[in-house]
Amino acid sequence: MQFGIDRLLVEPALRAPLIGKRVALLAHPASVTQDLTHSLDALANLPEIKLSAAFGPQHGLRGDKQDNMMESDDFIDCQYGIPVFSLYGEVRRPTNAMMDTFDILLVDLQDLGCRIYTFITTLRYVLEAAAKHKKTVWILDRPNPAGRPVEGLTLRDGWESFVGAGKMPMRHGLTMGELARWFINDLKLDVECEVIAMQDWQPENAPGYGWPLGERTWINPSPNAPNLWMTRCYAGTVMLEGTTLSEGRGTTRPLELFGAPDINANAIINTMQQLAPDWLNGCVLRECWFEPTFHKHAGKLCNGVQIHVEDGSYVHHAFKPWRLQALVFKALRQLQPDYPIWRDFPYEYELDRLAIDVINGSPLLREWVDDSNATPEDLDKLAQADENKWNEKRGSFLLY
Repeated sequence: MQFGIDRLLVEPALRAPLIGKRVALLAHPASVTQDLTHSLDALANLPEIKLSAAFGPQHGLRGDKQDNMMESDDFIDCQYGIPVFSLYGEVRRPTNAMMDTFDILLVDLQDLGCRIYTFITTLRYVLEAAAKHKKTVWILDRPNPAGRPVEGLTLRDGWESFVGAGKMPMRHGLTMGELARWFINDLKLDVECEVIAMQDWQPENAPGYGWPLGERTWINPSPNAPNLWMTRCYAGTVMLEGTTLSEGRGTTRPLELFGAPDINANAIINTMQQLAPDWLNGCVLRECWFEPTFHKHAGKLCNGVQIHVEDGSYVHHAFKPWRLQALVFKALRQLQPDYPIWRDFPYEYELDRLAIDVINGSPLLREWVDDSNATPEDLDKLAQADENKWNEKRGSFLLY
């Protein structure tokens, strides 16, 4: 199969409209071609393309920042002599001066298929800026490695943030090109946007179910996205960022596991099985012990659980990472009612809201966890309604 960048490089007719234009690129470390050349370098090697600028999202163009809210600076690329602007630094929306540096912006970002991933918000912001400045945007499309399944509550009115770009469920099931089409429609943007579609992407094919496993190398799009297995879990485990539980940062398997020094992992697994056994389908949960080298509980031995989705036990359409992680919190609250689950700290520039609510796009998940009378059926009913509505909405934006 070919990603959008690969097609652009091998099909002269596709890139003909770029000739004579000032071209900018929005990319990150996973923006590579089939032979693992970074997209900036590949485009710079095309004599007919005039690169005038580049943009980097959270974590940087080439990858330089480990944690959230670690900003990157603007700089001049020493090899190509073009400005590289940070969209996760002094600004998160491109400025007028930035927009003046190009005619056409190529967006080549590998997403993880989760609303919380900030590259989606950056996509929205550049589309809005392009509409304002009458610039053209091309999306060089890439796979959604989490595939087509949809899961989670839809972001509620007033809860938009840098980790909540629009009213979609946590797991949206779209590619970046499809998301661009949805944003343009939903926000009623008057912008010229071209999607360079992938060739032969088949998201239902095993064993990758969205990612061409065995055909394309996985490159971390951000420092704590080290493999496909993390991507499968991420729509659930990202919620751990809003809790006092470690999400495995500071280990070699971040966002595939969780834990803390003062929890009983086996008891949590057993309680989850009692509360909603169907929410554990499609994966294997294993008690583990780990000691983070940095971040939460650094240097402390944590009892925890690893979510295994990398072998034959994985069932793509049965695995529900958002429900599974919600059930972890519910089980912990039942076992240790006074446990301080929710972490109160500034999260992605939101200073007056709990991080768990910002992540979920409303307080509904947290309120369900903390309500001793609320059942898994109650949350399932809420989520199913949102998931069904999104499945109806997204159909007209699908390209594959």
